[in-house]
Amino acid sequence: MQLKHRYQPTFAERYPVPLVIALVDILIVMSAGLLAFDYRFQHLNMPGKYNTATTLAAISVVLCFALGGVYGSQRGKTLWRQLGTLTICWLAAAGSLMSLAFFLKVSEDYSRIWFSTMLLMGGGLCLLLRFFVYLVLRRIRGLGRNLKTVLLVDSGGQSAGQLNSGQSLDEEGFRICEVLPFRCDNDWLQDLVGVVNKLGVHEVWLCLPLSEGGRIAEIMYALRHHTVAVRFIPEWGDIRLLNHKVTHIAGLYSLDLSCTPIDGFAQFVKRGEDLIIGGLISLLILPVCLVIACAVRITSPGPVLFKQYRTGINGKVFKVYKFRSMVVHAESGVTQACRNDVRVTKIGAFLRRTSLDELPQFFNVLQGRMSIVGPRPHALAHNEHYKDLVESYMQRHKVKPGITGWAQVSGFRGETDTLEKMQQRVEYDLWYVDNWSLWLDIKIIFLTAYKGFVHQNAF
Repeated sequence: MQLKHRYQPTFAERYPVPLVIALVDILIVMSAGLLAFDYRFQHLNMPGKYNTATTLAAISVVLCFALGGVYGSQRGKTLWRQLGTLTICWLAAAGSLMSLAFFLKVSEDYSRIWFSTMLLMGGGLCLLLRFFVYLVLRRIRGLGRNLKTVLLVDSGGQSAGQLNSGQSLDEEGFRICEVLPFRCDNDWLQDLVGVVNKLGVHEVWLCLPLSEGGRIAEIMYALRHHTVAVRFIPEWGDIRLLNHKVTHIAGLYSLDLSCTPIDGFAQFVKRGEDLIIGGLISLLILPVCLVIACAVRITSPGPVLFKQYRTGINGKVFKVYKFRSMVVHAESGVTQACRNDVRVTKIGAFLRRTSLDELPQFFNVLQGRMSIVGPRPHALAHNEHYKDLVESYMQRHKVKPGITGWAQVSGFRGETDTLEKMQQRVEYDLWYVDNWSLWLDIKIIFLTAYKGFVHQNAF
């Protein structure tokens, strides 16, 4: 029996693009090794040991690229994410080559200038290749080609609204060709299958709330006769997510809903930042601290430092240090300082207005109990009061508290005499926790130095 429609594999199926790219990468590394040799020795007649080293370099690069996912599908990934992944894998390949040369005791047999030049040239050419491919794909997709068609199931949430906002997804390699409103009746499943049959889409994106998670099994069963790819994009609604990502844990994949981004290597970077910058600042402010200590002692009876327990990382209680800015008094609870507070001394008013009362907290930073940048620690009584009033309030304690923070340089500093002010401060704190980076910390430190010492909300 002769088939009416015979399957014809496409060029990409006959010659997989990742294989082609891998071969090009090998060619790039080999060419970079040859050109680097010519740059170093002024001729192209490479001896055998350099040919061997160049071949090993090409193999290492391809293996690291493969393990790092460089040869996987890049559809939906931004250019900077692609280039960043490639750079990390290239550095891993360079590190593996240097380690191999060290353990084999052959590093002295090769020119360091040749090796460095090969790495720079090869890495640069690989980056240029990806950039060129990205531009070509963007041009092709702009013409309506190389796109995967998508049926979007819309339950009325934010995710579906963002995807269906009218902004083109062509550069990402997708095109939404139909939006099907979600319904809970059985007839809707037939409508879904009918649309898939009619349009022949490549993928179905399910933007459903978690409460409708049980319907996913029914949808998968209804589409059991189709080869369409199905993706579940949860509609989180009012759930506050913190550093949400997919993690491989205990042999299973976990969707993290609320985790700190400052973990692993990031934790090492954060601590190094606190020790280096905090140590330098502590040395610079030491004369100022001595002058302030004398002024506090002379102008008001009582201790120089004010010590109070605050909530730190993971809800652990620690003792924070500040220059005393109030007269010594006793109270049953913790009353937040307010403008024109009679308890504030004259020197204390100046210290609070200029934030100089918080300089001793750099000692907390060196102790490892605080960071230079982070959510400001509140009094224990304030935590107990606001944790039931402000949603996700305690999530700000997933990182170390800081001397300054994103909320403070954004104008939410000083007295929080209304619930709305505290909600806004917490919102900025959670944004910082969810978007932490070394560069963000440096930016906040500079903003604090520029405008954070004296502020209209301080008193």
